[in-house]
Amino acid sequence: MLLEPDGQSGRVGLSRRTGAATTMTQRTDRIDELLRQEIGAMLEREVADPRIGFATVTDVKTTPDLRHARVLVSVIGGSSERTATLRALDHAMVFIRRELGTRLRIRRIPDLHVELDDSIERGTRILRLLDAIESGGAPSDDIGGESLPTPSPLPTADEGYGAAAAEFAAKRPVVPRTRRRRR
Repeated sequence: MLLEPDGQSGRVGLSRRTGAATTMTQRTDRIDELLRQEIGAMLEREVADPRIGFATVTDVKTTPDLRHARVLVSVIGGSSERTATLRALDHAMVFIRRELGTRLRIRRIPDLHVELDDSIERGTRILRLLDAIESGGAPSDDIGGESLPTPSPLPTADEGYGAAAAEFAAKRPVVPRTRRRRR
């Protein structure tokens, strides 16, 4: 077990890319979460760049030496809007890093690198494939350029489990709630 300078014990693992030993600590996890919250708040309140569309900071991953941080951002919109937003965010990271230096009490503010988080798109694709399989149609890989799933209407009482739920609600007696007296 390794002891970090702040007294926290670290977990040692192997890097997937290089096979070298890396140390992941609770401290880096806390710093990741703190950076995610602060960067998200600054993007929401202080960065007034019209090129930045609807962007959400989903995760921050710092290197063990805290010199670099990958800022994963989810952007709603088409591919051209995403690339424009990523360029604007990359430009705004200089301002954000300087502001983080004045707000946070850590020795070194990492270099911030913005990357697109495509986990929502992958989840949307899986949902659409499952819907296509459920309906008996052939699944298609076309997601239509949108990064969020389209909401589907809730089933009515005549469809599927909705009828059973309506029947259950009809049979269930309604018990009026009594008020308890305060003492």
